Amino acid sequence: MPAEADRTAPATFSPAQRAIINRLQHGLPLVPRPYAAVAEELGLSEAALLDHLHDLLATGILTRFGPMFHAGELGGGLTLAAMRIPEADFARVSEQVNSFAEVAHNYRREHQLNMWFVLATETGEAIAEVIRAIEAKTGYPVYNMPKEEEFHVRLHFAV
Repeated sequence: MPAEADRTAPATFSPAQRAIINRLQHGLPLVPRPYAAVAEELGLSEAALLDHLHDLLATGILTRFGPMFHAGELGGGLTLAAMRIPEADFARVSEQVNSFAEVAHNYRREHQLNMWFVLATETGEAIAEVIRAIEAKTGYPVYNMPKEEEFHVRLHFAV
């Protein structure tokens, strides 16, 4: 199990780690060896780049690194969902919601609807099925907020 990073102290990065994190936030090139191509851009070997990524994941500085697929464009379903969960039940319900493979990520908000998560399913019809299953498992209603319009916002956290 990777060690958890101390979220209260600012992370310190080597120049190579800083360059890797900043570059990879813009995606990987679609070439046979994408890590080698990025490593070359950064003046590193492919092995060094992969070692740095492994270290960042092992220490918990990066919690996930991998592709993101647009479920809707692949014939699947995608929706934003929210729940109103009493504080005393939040941890239990969060664990139950996260047990569903279709939950892409789950986060707390300071709002009446205090639990928000994204559902990604293999078919559009499966969204309703998963919502019903989450409601049955947790005992709380799920508010489905399907996308009406898509906006592309490039989010980049420079380090």
